[in-house]
Amino acid sequence: MRRISASVLLLAAALYANCALALDSSGTPVVVTPLASRTTTASGQPITLPRKNVQVLVSTYDIAAGATLPVHRHPFPRYAYVEAGTLKVTNVETGNSNTYKTGDFIIEMIGQWHQATNIGDGPVKLLVIDQVEEGAKNTELRQ
Repeated sequence: MRRISASVLLLAAALYANCALALDSSGTPVVVTPLASRTTTASGQPITLPRKNVQVLVSTYDIAAGATLPVHRHPFPRYAYVEAGTLKVTNVETGNSNTYKTGDFIIEMIGQWHQATNIGDGPVKLLVIDQVEEGAKNTELRQ
């Protein structure tokens, strides 16, 4: 019985210590909600970073209801968080498509031609993060 009590106390102390790490300096709880954890892109490719001089670019996109982006591809990793709306992304090489809605996280395909359409009633709002070689652009339009 004494061993069980000691084990329970140690477990409680460990849990308390872990919870304390989730507090800000004033003791106010901080809630961390994981949104995504992936090792591959939307089309199943392994995620790889640029080989030299990585630059992080952060931007927002507002895509009007019914709008379709031109066919394009990304030579480097691009990630997007859907803040609002519903977006359908189609790989024009394979015909496969994925639909993303508010709260979804997108890990875009690399080097594959695709296009996106706002299939919802309102605008799509995206927070986009690119990892490129310094000075490079991360969108190429198909001619």
